[in-house]
Amino acid sequence: MAWLEFYKPLIVMVVLQFTYGAVSILTRASLLEGMNPRVFVVYRQVIAALVIAPVAFFSRSKTKCSIGWKSFSLIFIAALIGITTSQMIFLEGLYLASSSAGSAMFNLVPAITFVAAAIVGYEPINIRSLRTVAKILGTLMCVTGAATMALIKGHKLLNAPLPSSNSLLLNSTESDNLWLLGCLCLFGSSCCWSFWLIIQVPVTRNYPDHLSLSAWMCFIATVQSAMVTLFTDPDLEAWKVTSYLQLGSLLYAGIVGSGISIFAQSWIIQKRGPVFSAMFNPLNTVIVTFFASIFLQEQIYVGSVIGAVAIMIGLYIVLWGKAKDLEELKEEHEKKKMMILQKDKLSVVHVLVDESSIDEPLLPKPKQTNEF
Repeated sequence: MAWLEFYKPLIVMVVLQFTYGAVSILTRASLLEGMNPRVFVVYRQVIAALVIAPVAFFSRSKTKCSIGWKSFSLIFIAALIGITTSQMIFLEGLYLASSSAGSAMFNLVPAITFVAAAIVGYEPINIRSLRTVAKILGTLMCVTGAATMALIKGHKLLNAPLPSSNSLLLNSTESDNLWLLGCLCLFGSSCCWSFWLIIQVPVTRNYPDHLSLSAWMCFIATVQSAMVTLFTDPDLEAWKVTSYLQLGSLLYAGIVGSGISIFAQSWIIQKRGPVFSAMFNPLNTVIVTFFASIFLQEQIYVGSVIGAVAIMIGLYIVLWGKAKDLEELKEEHEKKKMMILQKDKLSVVHVLVDESSIDEPLLPKPKQTNEF
């Protein structure tokens, strides 16, 4: 079952993108019903912490990770950047702009992560290498495809426009200032998520227990987001959940979108690195667009199909480059193993030579003389 171990991160990342797509659609519906974005983040993290903390506690006996000041500081920074700040400004941008803008901006994560990982040395860069060129071209193709889906309409393929439906495209009656502010929030959220993916490398190195790490991160993010919300929204009316849709969205986003996904992301980053994780984000745009067309009767255009094809091709190219990186790492590992074995053999030979020399007499044998 070696093939399953190789493709397991790929399968998990695809499932995660379907999860994120469902969270995006349900969250958008809750915000349109009047749910406070910052309160949504707090409740989401509370639910995630309550679900994952008991599981992490009872599985604690299997691992021997202890949290120190260094680990706590890294987890605190990761929660502040990747959960509290990223989710709060993302929901603000989603509310002020639109779902299409949210999906398009979030697809900048692979490009930002690739550049940041190359700067800090987590991603090998060699312009003369074909695999590096493939990763760069694949990243550009993914981002271009996502932008095409969000910005280019073309001819309509499916679904007629409904007067009461919430279109994924920009409404021309919205305020330009609010639209610009929303796009800036979405761009900032993408940057924060990219930095969170990078920070996960030292975090998981210092605290490799992914389940306990997810529980700590959700708990710390709960405290951080609650403090921000109490400061910005002191009115207790904002904390009310007024519909079953909002309650269901919170439960799904907290249990699946935060608790399980953070654990899965930490495991994948340790296995394949932050760029591998980030490269699947453009699939979220495809999933949101097509599932919204099925369940919300939203329209599909030629630009959506072209963008989806470009995203798939770009992902295939990048995954090919990452696969070549893994092959090279395996070859280097095997070479190091062979060098260690050769050194061990040489040391054994030296020891045998030294032992054989001990058996030889230190003084020469006396000459035998014949006396008559």
